[in-house]
Amino acid sequence: MELQSLIYLFVGVSFAVYIGIALWAKAGSTKDFYVAGGGVHPVANGMATAADWMSAASFISLAGIISFKGSDGGAYLMGWTGGYVLLAMLLAPYLRKFGKFTVPDFVGDRYYSDTARLVAVIGVIFVSFTYVAGQMRGVGIVFSRFLQVDVNTGVLIGMGIVFFYSVLGGMKGITYTQVAQYVVMIFAYMIPAIFISLQVTDTFLPQLGLFATTTFAFDDGVRVIPEGTYLLHALDTAVTDLGFSAYTQPGNLWNTFMLTTALMLGTAGLPHVIVRFFTVPTVKDARISAGWALVFIAIMYTTISSVAAFSRVNLIKNVQNVEYEAFVNGEIEGNNGRWFKTWENGGLLAWTDRNGDGKIQYAPGAAFSAAKGKPAFDGTKTGEYGERVTTNGKPLDNTGKIENELYVDRDIMVLANPEIANLPNWVIAFIAAGGLAAALSTAAGLLLVIASAISHDLMGQVVFKDPETGKSTMNEKTELMWARISAVVAICIAGYLGINPPGFVAQVVALAFGIASAAFFPTIILGVFDKRMNKEGAIVGILTGLFVTIGYAIYFIWGGGTPDQYFLGIAPASFGTIGTILHVIVALVVSRMTPPPPQEIQDLVERIRIPSGAGDAVDH
Repeated sequence: MELQSLIYLFVGVSFAVYIGIALWAKAGSTKDFYVAGGGVHPVANGMATAADWMSAASFISLAGIISFKGSDGGAYLMGWTGGYVLLAMLLAPYLRKFGKFTVPDFVGDRYYSDTARLVAVIGVIFVSFTYVAGQMRGVGIVFSRFLQVDVNTGVLIGMGIVFFYSVLGGMKGITYTQVAQYVVMIFAYMIPAIFISLQVTDTFLPQLGLFATTTFAFDDGVRVIPEGTYLLHALDTAVTDLGFSAYTQPGNLWNTFMLTTALMLGTAGLPHVIVRFFTVPTVKDARISAGWALVFIAIMYTTISSVAAFSRVNLIKNVQNVEYEAFVNGEIEGNNGRWFKTWENGGLLAWTDRNGDGKIQYAPGAAFSAAKGKPAFDGTKTGEYGERVTTNGKPLDNTGKIENELYVDRDIMVLANPEIANLPNWVIAFIAAGGLAAALSTAAGLLLVIASAISHDLMGQVVFKDPETGKSTMNEKTELMWARISAVVAICIAGYLGINPPGFVAQVVALAFGIASAAFFPTIILGVFDKRMNKEGAIVGILTGLFVTIGYAIYFIWGGGTPDQYFLGIAPASFGTIGTILHVIVALVVSRMTPPPPQEIQDLVERIRIPSGAGDAVDH
């Protein structure tokens, strides 16, 4: 069966399943819409949590960023996995016992202030929209390649799918859809990984592939690396031959540490993950589902490093120094390069023959504009590079180094890997369905968090709040209507951000984690473990962490700031750690200089830290 037909079949069937589940699990109440009725089985919730947490950044982008950054990319693996453990062990049981299923709801009640609730709503919206921008870009990338449409059109199609099952089904529909998406996602990731592990190394277990030996010899353009070489040694040799830093050589350890910390603390403060611990019946079930989620996450996360190494080796082996025309027309035996042209047409891969020899040369250097993979020049301006000469087919500049002619968007590495490795068509089609499942599952969870923050926390607890009773004047039907309207607006904004993303998927997601760390983690953790923490400290702390981190990112990503101006050498994605530290300092100082919380709040903090009394889900 032809590849395109298989892709339509796999993606079509998976979408039909998602939509069918949404119709079956249609939300009939606000409890269904916000927390799936609070009756999800722990194992199913563990799967849904894993799908919600392992976003397009994990499935599509993470192996790509490690593939290009080498050992420095390990910060993403350590930060995200460590952060989940931190959330599951340190926060989830206490928040579940507190009984509030959104971050603004927790902040508003724990800090006895509608102002604090409003500040938390603003923070949730900033974090969620930053995060969802990466997911919608992931949707566009997958559709662009596999459904042969423009990236922007792909984003619009994704918006339609998410709209259907998140607006209609709410958390109930999303939860059971995410169970199906996890199954699709994990099989779509692991099957190609096993195939490629067998192809590249002497082991079928991709988790061990990183430490195995290669099954082939390959020419990196400078020397032939023999069969039986340890994979990491082969990769180090190949990239250093081409002029890159060694794959295993650490870079800026300080920045890596700051990024890892920001990702860990950001994971623990992410609103769409926290809400998952309210969809199960009891606190005990929340702990069990957290454990199952960690198992389900580990299956993929122990594989990502190997997939990253496989993809970099395969790229060099199959692309370096090959004849472009013969390659893209599938005329090179054992190295079908038709995929190259397809990704070129999507704007995520580009080649310009800088020296006119008709061959692809891959080396360090920005031969192309970073904006959507478009060439910095059209390839016809030969005069600028006329002084270069070719020796033995290798382009040389004045220093004798290989000159780069290739732009590869790191977000395509996982999706293109099965094609680069010439795997069967059904495997390539499967990974298309998996990539979409990864992006759509998290996008839906984030959009629901935004809808909940607006409808439940802003409209229900602030705008339509009865000042005498302190309760919302909205009935359930009205609140459900506001939730669905909020979801529609959120989807439209998310689509715009997907069409105009601030960076590649993992970069955008890392920024969202940094903002979540700086805005929420200290206030949540101090709210659970510090009785003296009051509303003034929480409000000022959240605002400090939020605006310092966002301001730093805006200046250096969009405002013209340069890396040599970084504070202590800290990149924008890593700056959430500094924002978190400032949040803690400001919150503690302000809380000690202002009146303590009411006694009933201090008693409440004592109660939620006691493990006994784990009862049924609180009726919200």
